Amino acid sequence: MAIERTLILIKPDGVQRGLVGDVLGRFERTGMKIVGLKLMQMSPDLAAQHYKDHVGKGFYAGLVKFMTSAPLVAICVEGPKAIDNCRKLMGKTFCTDAQAGTIRGDFGVSRGLNLVHGSDGPEAAARELGLFFKAGELVEYSRAIDAWTFNDEDKA
Repeated sequence: MAIERTLILIKPDGVQRGLVGDVLGRFERTGMKIVGLKLMQMSPDLAAQHYKDHVGKGFYAGLVKFMTSAPLVAICVEGPKAIDNCRKLMGKTFCTDAQAGTIRGDFGVSRGLNLVHGSDGPEAAARELGLFFKAGELVEYSRAIDAWTFNDEDKA
């Protein structure tokens, strides 16, 4: 398994509901490493870049309005198979369909307000991380716990 990086956003509903610590802790407890973290307000320009694939769809205007309505938390998570592992931890897109034990299944009650975003593949992760983090904002570091969480097979 290769070490990957992925973008996670705790959306405005997660911030407003006071779930930042709970959500962040879920990723950390899986052994994933936080290498970038910032509280920010998404601008309309950033929303347009981030959601460019959804332009013209019926939900686009509402999505941009929601994502720019209040602060969010942008996170860069690193670890073996980080993209797949984080997406499994988040649960299905619509909270009403998500399984218990996932972030959306445990904290979500709405189809439209789904608390978190995670990149859906390596190309998306690279593009999205570049939108939310500038050069030098992601931190390289070692943790003592890594030796007890991952072995050499996980890092290959």
